[in-house]
Amino acid sequence: MTSIPPVEVPSRIAVLGTGLIGTSIALAAARAGIEVAGWDADPRIAAAAASTGALQQAPDLKAAAREAELIVVCTPIAAVGEVVARALEAAPDSVVTDAASIKGAVLAAVESRVPAVALRRFVPGHPMGGSERTGPEHASASVVDSIVWVVAPGAATDPASVARVEAFVEAIGARPVRLSPQRHDRLVAFVSHLPQVAATTLMGLATAEEADEPEMLLLAAGGFRDLTRLAASNPALWSEILLANGTELARAVDLFVDRLQGLRDLVAGADAAAVEHRFTVAKEARLRLAAKPQVRSGVAVIQVEIPDEPGALARITAVLGEGEVNIEDIQIVHSPEGGRGTVHLTVAAPTATASMAVLRAGGYDPARVA
Repeated sequence: MTSIPPVEVPSRIAVLGTGLIGTSIALAAARAGIEVAGWDADPRIAAAAASTGALQQAPDLKAAAREAELIVVCTPIAAVGEVVARALEAAPDSVVTDAASIKGAVLAAVESRVPAVALRRFVPGHPMGGSERTGPEHASASVVDSIVWVVAPGAATDPASVARVEAFVEAIGARPVRLSPQRHDRLVAFVSHLPQVAATTLMGLATAEEADEPEMLLLAAGGFRDLTRLAASNPALWSEILLANGTELARAVDLFVDRLQGLRDLVAGADAAAVEHRFTVAKEARLRLAAKPQVRSGVAVIQVEIPDEPGALARITAVLGEGEVNIEDIQIVHSPEGGRGTVHLTVAAPTATASMAVLRAGGYDPARVA
């Protein structure tokens, strides 16, 4: 039986759009030994991305794309169609993918702009990672570590192009999952877009009620803060995303409202057994929720909470340095309401246990998450 040769990982890529996700992808690619050229419509953002060491800033889109074997478009949704079309034209031998969180509308925008032959080289994609924070200054290679990266080819996409994108995704530490564009949009409406709507709506409701009850938000405990974290996300970005997936999101909201109304009726009717059953089913499902999959081979991720204050990061790195722990990568996620942050430390897997011991000895409470 003839074996199928492995698909080569691209040695040079271009990232078009160097915000949080674009720069994070560039950092992960650079970590994997891939050369990265970057371009952004705002030269200041591209310069900030280049200052991270993730990429070489190109003077224009054509220059960035010229020698790239793979081009990743990470612009806002409204610009993806045009930028993909320009990239396909600028680099006629390159595969082009994107990172937009909507696939049906993006594919339609590209199809309306490029000839059928060029569509063979376009592979719609969506890395399921990010943060409520924005900009290249908050980027980290760990943003893409172990995440699901949806690959959603259109009807005209060449299988060889899909294989090239999937090889790249695996090389930088993510996990490719293939879906149709339509199925992708239906699923993310529930697990990505609806949570944003719920968090924003709950935060808005509490704020409105606070007008008559000024102590309300003073009583907000961890559950409320965790549930409303997404309300701190970029308003312009999320407005664009939700409107682009309006049909699927409206369906998801309708189903959520039906379930919420059902629970409301059970509570109002004092049906204790039925209410408890709802909670039991949800709890069991939450406990079955897949844990974050293993990150790239050979490393481990340790999570540590620290106070969100000047010097906190320096103190923890000093503790690790004194304990002779080598940090492969580090990311801090700030709590939107302030006061605390979560550090994600990537270390060599064989040193994970010793690293956690060093942290405990330094007064921290680490948890291995991958």
